[in-house]
Amino acid sequence: MSKTILTAEQSDRLAKLATLPDDQIDTSDIPEAPRENARLARRPGLGQALTHPDAVALDADLVGWFKAHAGDTPYQTEINRVLRQHVAKAEKKRA
Repeated sequence: MSKTILTAEQSDRLAKLATLPDDQIDTSDIPEAPRENARLARRPGLGQALTHPDAVALDADLVGWFKAHAGDTPYQTEINRVLRQHVAKAEKKRA
């Protein structure tokens, strides 16, 4: 993902949008998020950590691939996303 430099007009439009109350912003052109997003969302309870720090031994070529393909996302986050997707698919097959 590359960082886009906004034009002056785009910056002005965003500044005006930021001052509008939420109920006055037209979101009719934004599609609803798929139900799958809610199912895959992380919902830790109170006092639970968002992540569990753990050491995992990964092959160097896999880490290299994720580092090369993660873009602006930290490669560890991308590995977590792919693992979460795999688990969701496996759970769906089990059900």
